[in-house]
Amino acid sequence: MNAADFSYIAALLRERSGLIVTPDKIYLFETRLLPIARKHKIASLDGLIAQMRARKCEALIGEVVDAMTTNETSFFRDRHPFEAMKKTVLPGLIERRAAQKHLRIWSAACSTGQEAYSLAMMLRDDFPALAAWRIEIVGTDISPSVVARAKEGAFSTFEVQRGLPIHSLVKHFEQVGEQWRIKPELRRMVDFRLFNLLGSLAPLGQFDVVLCRNVLIYFDLPTKARVLDAIHRQLARDGALILGGAESVFGISDRYGDVAGLRGVYSPAPAAGRAMALPPLRAAV
Repeated sequence: MNAADFSYIAALLRERSGLIVTPDKIYLFETRLLPIARKHKIASLDGLIAQMRARKCEALIGEVVDAMTTNETSFFRDRHPFEAMKKTVLPGLIERRAAQKHLRIWSAACSTGQEAYSLAMMLRDDFPALAAWRIEIVGTDISPSVVARAKEGAFSTFEVQRGLPIHSLVKHFEQVGEQWRIKPELRRMVDFRLFNLLGSLAPLGQFDVVLCRNVLIYFDLPTKARVLDAIHRQLARDGALILGGAESVFGISDRYGDVAGLRGVYSPAPAAGRAMALPPLRAAV
């Protein structure tokens, strides 16, 4: 791959997905894009890029962006955020939403859906009182292929063995052939949608909790700030943003404050000159 082709693909990925690919990751183009070239009966990676440049075919470009997107995930990945949700974030929100009996949670960049389904299992198992509430879990991803898989809710034995407790497997899944499928009542709790974090988030509506984990690490600083500011506009003022273990808002956005005792959990800071209508989240004693 010559320098001009690399610059073309790198700029395309940055524009469409926010993904930053540096020259030391050029091997990813070969491992992930050559299968697309073969599928379209194109002899080489150079030929694939030439077709993309010449035809500007949106379907082909979409396949390339999809293939280059990282989709690593697992059930109850990194236990700390789920413990923070269970012990502090959700109890506080449930108390404050007692009159409305309505909660909305967003799993951003949800990949094949394990995070969103983990949330659904936690809500069903640990908060039985919420059975009478209106609970909305929205999972979004830029990749059509992983959104389709998330909607299907079928996982391999290897996938369910990664982080999923055996009692959850028995309770919430049914075996279909060699796969494990989420039971219908749990699948109905999650609305999976194709969505680009770089677009307007307004159509998604307002959320009480946003999980945007292990996504910002792939963006440059201006894109991180843009995404964090956009999320802030969709987050309830007494809500919570949860980031990945290697991510932080500090030095990127001044719209959030940390929550004492809860690593990776952030509360929207009050607007200038205006006090918060509700008390901030507090860590459980």
